[in-house]
Amino acid sequence: MLRKITIALASVGLLAGLTACGSSDASDKSDGPLKVAVNPVPHGEILKYVKDNLAAKAGLKLEIVEFDDYVQPNTALVENQVQANYFQHVPFMQEFEKAKGKKLTFVAPVHLEPLGVYSKKLKDLKAVPQGATVAISNDPANQGRGLKLLADNGLITLKPGAPTSATEKDIAANPKGLKFKALKPAQLPRSLDEVDLSVINGNYALKTGLTPAKDALALEKAEGNPYANGLVTLPGKKDDPRVQKLVKLLQGPEVKKFIQDKYQGSVLPSASS
Repeated sequence: MLRKITIALASVGLLAGLTACGSSDASDKSDGPLKVAVNPVPHGEILKYVKDNLAAKAGLKLEIVEFDDYVQPNTALVENQVQANYFQHVPFMQEFEKAKGKKLTFVAPVHLEPLGVYSKKLKDLKAVPQGATVAISNDPANQGRGLKLLADNGLITLKPGAPTSATEKDIAANPKGLKFKALKPAQLPRSLDEVDLSVINGNYALKTGLTPAKDALALEKAEGNPYANGLVTLPGKKDDPRVQKLVKLLQGPEVKKFIQDKYQGSVLPSASS
């Protein structure tokens, strides 16, 4: 009797395994919805505009999956939980590829969120005191980006040829004796009560009520900026008709106008939009 039960259970397990192997996610089919992982602001807002106003006419079904950090959107993509994501720039994607040994494809740029330097204690970067504490991102791509912004505004000097993933070791001169505090990007706005300056990513600045175009003491320039956020997918999905339809919409005139009207210079359409 025990042997019969064991065989029966094994058969059920085998059947379940075959069913699982044979099943497929409906959203992976070309006529299913395209699942896109985003950060809520501004990426989720921009994609929601596309979904509500443009997608149906283009014959595109969209499903938006929101994450509050910079880790889960890529994890969801490589695990095939989504077919694309929209939250990152090329240097960040390259750091992910190097760290995880995974290959992604940056399909097209959409917008730039200018990185900004913010403070609750100072009104001008000329007033930065000796030994001031500066909060910067702890992820390599955005940390290097933040250090470059500080260098562009005369607070530090980077070594010649410093990479996009520059760290404190790449600082050639620090005349103010700045002390750096590396934090997760989402924590940077909250650090303003504790530090003299905080270098904050545009999406987290917007989400916490800051207006980059008005509140930042220094803001990245759009010209020649390699940090445009765009649509990313897996190499085998870059030619998916749904992905190509979404690229066309995201780079179209309607989305460009939406970004300009809604964000008033705090988010900028990419040069390709």
